[in-house]
Amino acid sequence: MTVDATTTSDSGVEVVYSDDEIARRLEDLAQEIKSAGLRNLLVVAILKGSFVFAADLIRALHRAGLSPEVDFLTLSSYKKSKTSSGRVEILRDLDLSVEGRNVLIVDDVLDSGRTLAFAKDLLSARGATAIRTCVLLEKQVPRAVDVEADYAAFECPDEFVVGYGMDVAHRYRELPFVGRITKH
Repeated sequence: MTVDATTTSDSGVEVVYSDDEIARRLEDLAQEIKSAGLRNLLVVAILKGSFVFAADLIRALHRAGLSPEVDFLTLSSYKKSKTSSGRVEILRDLDLSVEGRNVLIVDDVLDSGRTLAFAKDLLSARGATAIRTCVLLEKQVPRAVDVEADYAAFECPDEFVVGYGMDVAHRYRELPFVGRITKH
């Protein structure tokens, strides 16, 4: 998919993917996920960056006829930086058991792959029957680990993006679109 960055918001962030583009793509993603036939589905949202994406995706899954349970896993490799530390930490663990469940891990960005691989390995070790992954943005960059997303809403330029739940130093999460910072 191509990036259409034509608008700059008052926040100093140039729109990469608009809220309308995201909404349309989520409906398609929900249908793709439904067609996988995963029963007893548990959606595990990786916090904090995926919370807006996960919420909208869960509602799209509902409109597609699915009724997944939802839980949250807070992982961090960035802290307040724009680059990964290379080490993934569990900051908040799941409340629900994944044993014997089909799990859909939802994350914001797949770049180095460390967070997604860590989450998949963790849930596999805990007995998940099948694990699928869904990311909002898949960066076309070399991965630090061998992992790919089963579902991706958009390909993303190799640059730092914010909005739609994603932040830099806890700012810009509230933006209804994905964008790149233009004001410094």
